[in-house]
Amino acid sequence: MRFKPLNPVWGLGLVAALALPALAAETPQIDVEEHVLGNGMRWLLYQNHDSPTITGGWTARVGSVNEHPGITGLSHFFEHMMFKGTRTIGTKDIEADLRIIDEQERVRGEMRDEEEVMRERLRRGEIDDLTDPESWTPRYRQLKAEFDELVKQQREIIVKDELDRIYTSNGAEGLNAGTTEDLTLYFVRIPSNRLELWAWLESDRLLNPVFREFYSERDVVFEERRLRTESTPLGKYDEAFNALFWEALPYGWPVVGWASDIPTYTLAQAREYFATYYAPNNITGVLAGDFEPAEVMPVLERYFGRIPRGEIEPPPMVTLEPKQIGEKRYNAEAETSPTVRIWWKGVPLLHKDTPALDLLADILSGRTGRLYKGLVLGRQIANQASAFNTSHKYSGYFGFEATVKEGEDPAAVEAAAYEEIERLKAEPVPSEELQKVKNQNKANAYRRLVSTSSIAIQLMFYDGLGDWRYINTSAERTDAVSADDVQRVAREYLNRESRTVGVFLRKEGAPPGDPEVAALPPPAQGMVRQALAQIEALEDPAQLEEMIAQMQQAAGQAPPEMKPAIDLILKRAGERLEKLSAAPSGETK
Repeated sequence: MRFKPLNPVWGLGLVAALALPALAAETPQIDVEEHVLGNGMRWLLYQNHDSPTITGGWTARVGSVNEHPGITGLSHFFEHMMFKGTRTIGTKDIEADLRIIDEQERVRGEMRDEEEVMRERLRRGEIDDLTDPESWTPRYRQLKAEFDELVKQQREIIVKDELDRIYTSNGAEGLNAGTTEDLTLYFVRIPSNRLELWAWLESDRLLNPVFREFYSERDVVFEERRLRTESTPLGKYDEAFNALFWEALPYGWPVVGWASDIPTYTLAQAREYFATYYAPNNITGVLAGDFEPAEVMPVLERYFGRIPRGEIEPPPMVTLEPKQIGEKRYNAEAETSPTVRIWWKGVPLLHKDTPALDLLADILSGRTGRLYKGLVLGRQIANQASAFNTSHKYSGYFGFEATVKEGEDPAAVEAAAYEEIERLKAEPVPSEELQKVKNQNKANAYRRLVSTSSIAIQLMFYDGLGDWRYINTSAERTDAVSADDVQRVAREYLNRESRTVGVFLRKEGAPPGDPEVAALPPPAQGMVRQALAQIEALEDPAQLEEMIAQMQQAAGQAPPEMKPAIDLILKRAGERLEKLSAAPSGETK
């Protein structure tokens, strides 16, 4: 979620994305009305009159999978830019604002010419780092000074965070956004009598966006990447492992983008990307809460119907992940507890085998799962061990991860995981065990649907992943899974040639890993490490207080299995806030 002082990716991934595999469970039927405007914008309407509020949001069906080398991370970057305002919001003088943007673009064009000269010098080995001022040409230095002056001029007429202030002053809360591999979504909870204000604000974002502070925001995203990736124990290694796993599909690069691409985005590229993927025919809007469809549809027509249909249809994803024909292995040393990770090629969310793979993961995972019983309690060679099934729009993966107990051999942990999997292939799961995980899925899914906001977010996610109706059809699909199905998918997908194995050893001299993080389920550990690194990097108590408040609010939408991870983040954030508040003004924290 978009915790504005931090970055918009990790919170959303923690609270919502990790819940997606478990959502292939029985859920109550959600009565949703679907409407399509003349410009192609789809609307999903869910009524709930328990509270005089509405969660309004929209999903752009674009994520990192729609990018290409050179613009990786642009989808996530757009999440930032959509909060920069419009011709009406975010500026004191729109005409001066636009003139400055045009002049900035002229200067940046000349700077790009100089950057190409420096890039050629880099290829020749004459310089080592494009970001080092010592490597800059004299002309580049001159242009940068000119650009910095333009930035200074623009800051004098910009109205910072005006969208957020308008919403807050009208009783709204939870203004947020998030980007994944397959989608980008935006949402906020508003009083039901402020629906027309919401419709105007959100349609204005799509109709009249102004990408002000474009180049300085690239620097913000680059710093975000540093905090999320370079500054976390496994961040760089996670990226490398992910890139090794995927062969053809663009899931192989990070959502935040490669470090070399972020500083090269151009305003022209951004405008073309927006025109293609942020057109109404590539967007689904969602309203969930206290309203009458007959009354809101004219409002939606009036505001969102005025946005013209895109002239360029988003290109289809035609690349297919080839069948893996041999095991891949990745060995690394990092400042972390010894860890074993295994991913097998899986299937997309809407594939017929997704429910069986979800249940297979649940049989293996949790305190009562086979991996915990076998590797943690039985052999006592791991501190934590679990499995998970992750389904994207175009493909997916089935994963195993374990933290190795101090003094034990990672190879023994890997071998023990294979033993548990081979047992599943050889012996059908007892009916009682299968029914138990089905019941757990049903209970967890029901809890996630208590909140109207959670329902809205799930509708947006499922639409971005291929079909919002999955919220209603997953129950029947999961109940139909048999013990034979579980055995079949184990045999079909969890084989040697389709797996990628990562073994992460503790780097010599590195301190032992954080024991509280190591005690969490492995799928949550990476995101928790990222969150804790960002918390430690914060120096402003006010920013940290805002982050804590938004995390507490988002925690209500999290699945029960994520509560220990969220509790740990909130605990550490509270400790950091106490330290910052106690430090004398100006003291380095």
